[in-house]
Amino acid sequence: MIYLLVLPAVIMLILSFWSVNRSKYILPITSLLILFPSIKLFFLPKPYSIWGDYLVADDLSAYIMLVSSVVAIGVTLAVSTLGLHVKISDASYSRFYRFFAIFWIGLTLSIMANNMGIYWIGLETATLSTVYMIKTNSTPLAKKEAWNYMIVGAIGISLILFGIILIYASAKPILGEEAMIFSSLLEHAKEIKSPFLFEIGFAITSLGMFIKMGFFPMNLWLANIERASFYPVAALFSGILESAVIIGFFRFSKIAVAINPLHVFLFVFIYTVLTIFIVSFLIYRAKDFMRLFSLSGVEHMAIIALFWASGGVFAALLHFGAHAFLKPALFLSTGILESKGKYKIAGALKGYSGIKGKAFYFLTTLFLLAIISLPPSPMFFSELYGFGAMVEIAKKHQHLLLMIGAIVTLLVLLSIIFYKFVEVYQSMKYEGKEEARVVYGNEVLALVIFALSLVLLMTPWSFEFLRAVS
Repeated sequence: MIYLLVLPAVIMLILSFWSVNRSKYILPITSLLILFPSIKLFFLPKPYSIWGDYLVADDLSAYIMLVSSVVAIGVTLAVSTLGLHVKISDASYSRFYRFFAIFWIGLTLSIMANNMGIYWIGLETATLSTVYMIKTNSTPLAKKEAWNYMIVGAIGISLILFGIILIYASAKPILGEEAMIFSSLLEHAKEIKSPFLFEIGFAITSLGMFIKMGFFPMNLWLANIERASFYPVAALFSGILESAVIIGFFRFSKIAVAINPLHVFLFVFIYTVLTIFIVSFLIYRAKDFMRLFSLSGVEHMAIIALFWASGGVFAALLHFGAHAFLKPALFLSTGILESKGKYKIAGALKGYSGIKGKAFYFLTTLFLLAIISLPPSPMFFSELYGFGAMVEIAKKHQHLLLMIGAIVTLLVLLSIIFYKFVEVYQSMKYEGKEEARVVYGNEVLALVIFALSLVLLMTPWSFEFLRAVS
């Protein structure tokens, strides 16, 4: 199975060294091959050993892998028409696919890892490859932000590594070398004789992962690099790279919850609420689409982490899937809305004609309203279930009034974001002059894929599957 998962990326890597004229039409087709092993893996009995105890697929990893595969296909479809919106050289086009292939291999390792070391290697591989994808936009700003990203990424990945070392040290006396295995750690969590050491390791590891997702105190670096990158690269950051980070948080926090659930909840609650507090006001001040959507992504990842730590696994995974489809769709839409690199919000939804133009207008409107959790968006339901999980955990620890106050505070902060998105939508639709804009078939197809994926996410079968994930 491991060969099937990485084979499409290997083929893509080889083809990227061909001349662009020969590979330009083959590479997007090659990306479609990513989906087939992910679908096969999704339906295999779980847990499924891909490579001994090192790479193991369970329902959680199979779900995240399938979501990431769909996002990858949508992104590569948009790449094929990128040159019609912005200036991109043949060398940059090939470089994108070359490093996307390496990125996909790292992503696969991190998602399927049942070993902390392999998870770290996969995450580092995915991180380093995205540095070069940022530089496909050969502007001084993109090169500067690529270096900034490398520095911030190095800080985050170093913290994760240090946290893993502490976690390993806390469990080694009872597990030996198996202290690196996620499943063994979870099974024997209550036997760990140094729970304080484990919790320190978990906190440091989480801090590294939070930094890589743009949480407090480094809230602006992600928006800066996504603004400097081409639109499909920004979509990869928001829809796929964060998947590799968040699954690590899921794995580590499950073990930490088995040791002391209240400590985990308090740590994650304080950190995520502080992040949402800062990000809500940064969103309110956002002046262009890329920063608006990027900062909104930080807010949503904080909500996912909070719901998960509250015991709302279903809410967290539903919100994760919705975010993974909505945010890349909005980033790819930005490539069309910001016509020829002009960062204008007023009137951005005007000037679209023909079937493709009308379809783009309808889908973009749908995505904008869905991202702020208006029903029947999946995020509307995930937030209902997520806040319900927060109330339940408060009841267990007899802090119901405090939790209700915290939820009201969160709703106030989310209402600031809601207001900003409504204001942006009104400006896009009713203000500014109308200019003729062109939408291409591949772009509409990518958005249709994301829209259909959102619909499938809302089916009873999907809800049943997500509720069964533990």
